[in-house]
Amino acid sequence: MQPPEPGVAVPPPGPAEAAPAGGPVAVPGPPRPRTAGGGGPGRAVSARTREATVRPGAPHPLGARFRTGPDGAAGTNFALWAAGAEWVEVCLFDEDGGETRAALTELTHEVWHGFVPGVRPGTRYGYRVGGRWDPWTGARWNPAKLLLDPYARAVDGEFRLAPEVYGHVRHWPEAGVADTVRDDRDSAPYVPKGVVVDDDDDWQDDRRPKTPWSDTVLYELHVRGFTMRHPGVPPELRGTYAGLAHPAAVEHLTRLGVTAVELMPVHQFAHEEHLERQGLRNYWGYNSIGWFAPHAAYSASGTRGQQVGEFKRMVKALHAAGIEVILDVVYNHTAEGGEGGPTLSLRGIDNRGYYRLAADPRRYTDYTGCGNTLNVVQPHVLRLITDSLRYWVTEMGVDGFRFDLAAALARSTNDVDMLSPFLTVIGQDPVLRRVKLIAEPWDVGPGGYRAGAFPPLWTEWNDRFRDTVRDFWRGATDDVRDLGYRLSGSSDLYDWGGRRPYASVNYVTAHDGFTLRDLVSYNGKHNEANGEEGRDGSDDNRSWNCGAEGESDDPAVTALRRRQIRNMLATLLLATGVPMLVAGDEMGRTQGGNNNAYCQDNPVGWVDWSLLDDPSWAGLRDLAARLIALRRAHPVLRRGGFFSGLAAGAEGLRDVAWFAPSGREMTGEDWFAPSATLGMFLSGRDIPQRDARGEPVLDDSFLLIAHAHHRPVSFTLPGPPWAGSYELLLDTALEEQAAPPGTAVAAGTEVRVGARSARLYRVGAPGPDGGGPGGPDGPDGRRTGRGGQDGRSGRGGRGGPGSGGKTR
Repeated sequence: MQPPEPGVAVPPPGPAEAAPAGGPVAVPGPPRPRTAGGGGPGRAVSARTREATVRPGAPHPLGARFRTGPDGAAGTNFALWAAGAEWVEVCLFDEDGGETRAALTELTHEVWHGFVPGVRPGTRYGYRVGGRWDPWTGARWNPAKLLLDPYARAVDGEFRLAPEVYGHVRHWPEAGVADTVRDDRDSAPYVPKGVVVDDDDDWQDDRRPKTPWSDTVLYELHVRGFTMRHPGVPPELRGTYAGLAHPAAVEHLTRLGVTAVELMPVHQFAHEEHLERQGLRNYWGYNSIGWFAPHAAYSASGTRGQQVGEFKRMVKALHAAGIEVILDVVYNHTAEGGEGGPTLSLRGIDNRGYYRLAADPRRYTDYTGCGNTLNVVQPHVLRLITDSLRYWVTEMGVDGFRFDLAAALARSTNDVDMLSPFLTVIGQDPVLRRVKLIAEPWDVGPGGYRAGAFPPLWTEWNDRFRDTVRDFWRGATDDVRDLGYRLSGSSDLYDWGGRRPYASVNYVTAHDGFTLRDLVSYNGKHNEANGEEGRDGSDDNRSWNCGAEGESDDPAVTALRRRQIRNMLATLLLATGVPMLVAGDEMGRTQGGNNNAYCQDNPVGWVDWSLLDDPSWAGLRDLAARLIALRRAHPVLRRGGFFSGLAAGAEGLRDVAWFAPSGREMTGEDWFAPSATLGMFLSGRDIPQRDARGEPVLDDSFLLIAHAHHRPVSFTLPGPPWAGSYELLLDTALEEQAAPPGTAVAAGTEVRVGARSARLYRVGAPGPDGGGPGGPDGPDGRRTGRGGQDGRSGRGGRGGPGSGGKTR
């Protein structure tokens, strides 16, 4: 085998030398690069490097798989897709860092492969890949850089972003061409290694909860941040998979009543250099570099493969408690960033194959705001993603995925395409089409905001719900049209193509942005601790501080803030769709006004469990649990179909009706009139679904009143045929909600609804005729009460195009 072309191989100027007088030895334009120095690193074996015996092995499966060879000898098969490479070596590391290289000489359909006898589970490894160094054509092979296997199932160690980790000379005097000057220093001492894993865990006793979408309540949490301050979790387990599986952590989830945890990224990720320089770290984890490996830093049991078993035991513990596990996954970009970023894995394996390159192939197409975009239309890149997804379902036991910046994955050549290869493959895959699929339905590229447009298998984060609920309760809406749509399942976005109300994941807060407490405590972000002089994080927070910026000791301000939190919790958990809570919001967690805590791996970003002992906040969890229990007990609050505005039978009422404070049904004019009050009647006798025996589903009926004005309002409770009496179940104007007030009043009674508050009534015996007048006017003024699809092309919201998105 011939050594690779030398390419541009120029070491950085040392302390006693300067750059050549004529400038850097780099290519000033697209022509082939000139050779500098004595050639590239080649494949010479150093004094600390040994060669290993390699047999042909097999091209499938990709990655490192421990098995028995054809002669009965145990070893590991290595297989790597590297289409344009000229040679590939797998590098094995002993406990002292000594390196043994094994050349993979077999090439089958662009997959380099070989079987290395004697390589057992726990062995650390990486790849060196040789080829041309020609950044002007997108070729960035540099065998001096040890590369992480994208299929590695465990990772040991962390990236240290020293200059040696970059494929180019990081600090070349002429920064504009630095990425074209190859750095030939060995990166192996500074990068983590893949670990050969032998997984023999028995999954026979695991039982997936298989919670229907309509019954699902999501709870977004961070594996580390959820337990770092939990007093009931042993200190050695805090911040780990084992900590989340601990009974003290699981008990909180079951007491609250959530049905699924949505884990912020647990794929192996890397920290950014600019954060490390400031003594910070990437806390959230949206900087993936290994899509099969559980992030090693979250393991209490070890990082030589033990993290795999620990993750599985966590999943089993949650499943045993009836809780599904959904992963927030980042397949749209990698931790390698743009052309100035480090060479950690894919860039050094096949830069032109794995990434979308710009018209100038030295640059990257960036639909993510993170420097690069994975080339999902490339079959082998698509295979990497789907292999990863299937692995987490079939071997790690997870129940679904939330796809970060999903629009970037749905792009074909350039545009977002709902018939794109990614969406088409997912839609026909017999494993993946059966799990929960959640899209963050936007990216930062042109035409990237696609809320309401994903295919029927998918649910979506509904930022329209978030914005509407925030605006309504801070008094920033002119009328109640949008609120009507959000409460009733966002039919204007999702009522098409057989989609259901659970296509909408309703949320008021998420990991990126204010916590619920901060949403009512700050008018503006306070991100100084992030070290970016306040440039990071969204300025479109739709928050209101209730009269004082930040923490306050004014009893009137703090009481109003708690009431606003109760209002938004009630709106979220009583609306049609799939509600999502963020860990800690149910106990008043604050980040001190930081709306972009992506780098705050400290008490700012962690859940503060001491709040459960604070009388000011202790009742909030009980309220959230009571609302979730109410939702679970009443199918009318978690409908599987959109409202029609029609009765289910001759004796029924309409399934939904809307009322003004006067107690009369709203007209088309009412929807467009200035108002801060809306009454929503839900008929439990008119649910268009049947139970497992084929019988109609019957339930109580309810009246929800939402009033956002700063003065109280008189509201007349609708009389016959809607109701004969009303029992008050919830009044957010009250601090204490531990038990239903139980106040029953007659239909037609005028009640006084407190300023900025919500009430929920259970409806007593309906009127004798059981019917009502013709179809109601919906929020858009149409008599059918069904929403249209005009909103699907949509307007942007915080987190969408033009808002800056999340910072990683």
